[in-house]
Parts: sequence; structure tokens; C-alpha cells
Amino acid sequence: MSVTNEQVRHIARLARIAMSDDELERLLPELNNILGWVEQLGEVDTGGVEPLTAVIDQKLRLRDDVVNDGNIRGDVLANAPEAQHGFFAVPKVIE
Repeated sequence: MSVTNEQVRHIARLARIAMSDDELERLLPELNNILGWVEQLGEVDTGGVEPLTAVIDQKLRLRDDVVNDGNIRGDVLANAPEAQHGFFAVPKVIE
């Protein structure tokens, strides 16, 4: 697959990149080379290859997922403009 000058001009317009005709002419072979490499990658047989998330096999260090409120309700409510019954008090919105 290869791209034409019109396609490169269209892509540049979509990306809102102002390009002169000289810049388009220089970019055209580079884009065609990139597309050639992508086509080569598509020809590689990856049938028995496991997908990788990283090159080095690392295990995540996880902690137990425990619900914890921090036991700092008083400190949090100290920042509230108004608190009632251990909760933030907000003005009534709907009458």
C-alpha cells in the first residue's frame, strides 16, 4: 500500500498541519516506507507467541483490598462549614 500526494495533503489538512508542496514531497516517501514496514510486520507468523505486557516478567506488589474509613471523621468534619449528626450538612435544594 502506498499513499499519494492528495492523500498526504488530506491527512495534513485533517491534522490542521500547514505543509508546503516541498514538505509534502519529502514526507511522501517516508510515509510509504512506514507503511511498507507495517506490511512486513503483518506477514510475520505470530501463531504460537503469547502476548506480552512487558519484556521482563514482573509480579505486582499488591496489598489486601480492605475498606478503611481512616477513623478521622472528626478531622474531616472540622473542615465543613456545617455538620449535623456526623455528616456534612448542605442546604435543601428542592423545596
